[in-house]
Amino acid sequence: MIVFTKLWETMEEKGVTTYMLREQYNVDSRTIRRLRANQNVTTNTLNRLCRILDCGLDQIAGYEPDVTTAEQI
Repeated sequence: MIVFTKLWETMEEKGVTTYMLREQYNVDSRTIRRLRANQNVTTNTLNRLCRILDCGLDQIAGYEPDVTTAEQI
């Protein structure tokens, strides 16, 4: 499962808040909710976040094995 724990850490380091994402960078509040819930987002969204935060994808997202999914494979 893709998780966005690193996103919140990077945002804190860079001094960017979810309010700033919404108001300054026009990131939809539904997108922010999806990120908080580790749900699917588009690669376009990931690209925008990398640009906004001036960082790489590895500073936004990470992979954690999903036990349920691994058993189904």
